[in-house]
Amino acid sequence: MAERIALSAGVELCDVDITRFPDGEIFVKVCDNVRGEDLFIVQSVAVRPNEYLMELLIMIDAAKRASADRITAVLPYYGYARQDRKDQPRVPITAKLVANLLVAAGASRVLCMDLHAQQIQGFFDIPVDHLYASPVIVKYLRTLELDNLVVVSPDAGGLKMADAYSKMLDAGIAVVGKQRKNAMDVEANHLVGDVEGCNTLLVDDMTSTAGTLTAAANLLEKAGAKSVRAAVSHSLLTEKGIERLRASAIDELVTTDSVPQREWKDFNVTVLSVADTLADAICRIHNNQSVSSLFRI
Repeated sequence: MAERIALSAGVELCDVDITRFPDGEIFVKVCDNVRGEDLFIVQSVAVRPNEYLMELLIMIDAAKRASADRITAVLPYYGYARQDRKDQPRVPITAKLVANLLVAAGASRVLCMDLHAQQIQGFFDIPVDHLYASPVIVKYLRTLELDNLVVVSPDAGGLKMADAYSKMLDAGIAVVGKQRKNAMDVEANHLVGDVEGCNTLLVDDMTSTAGTLTAAANLLEKAGAKSVRAAVSHSLLTEKGIERLRASAIDELVTTDSVPQREWKDFNVTVLSVADTLADAICRIHNNQSVSSLFRI
């Protein structure tokens, strides 16, 4: 991802040496001179979130001690974003903790994409630029020329995202009601909206076990949907999630390269790159230009 961003921005990627001590401790050395530079550090806190978060924090600290002028943490995927509130007693708000750690390490600002909850921007006392993957995804979906399209939110919390996609695609909208049994299993019990004979598009910001998506897709199939596709910004799929997708009614998964990709095992997946969007945002931030124009399609 960092290489693609650097190529799109027309700059060379900084040389960094990241190694492990025998006991597993992370060692980082910034090999290039960054004194007085405007530095952008790219790291998705995904797949191995604890390890990648520590790498990012240590690299920010190394850059700060190397006298970089400004350090922007570029997080195509913001790890721990799902833990953004206390929804039961004696649990942490880890998304806020990660924000505190980034600031304490020395980050001057943050650039991220499709946060699980936009309110996470308020966890920071430094500037945050929040990008969306939807322009890239919508451009691809328009090439499919799907007629009689209905955008479906797989749960009530994603209705706002579904509404935004439906307006960009000039499509109808529906929502699935779900009940979560545990972290792995979800039951979709009712559908609000008419999808009979329609091409449907499930939209969500992330998926890992694919429980929500596949439960919603099976409900859409039973309701008479002509086809079912899913568009997900961050694909954090586990082996269990991939197995569920292969056995589900979903015909195609559209996602981005915001996180490292897994082996799909013959499932129909379209991975779109958001490197150009991030590179454009980085150049605009560096030149103190507006980033909001990147939201237009």
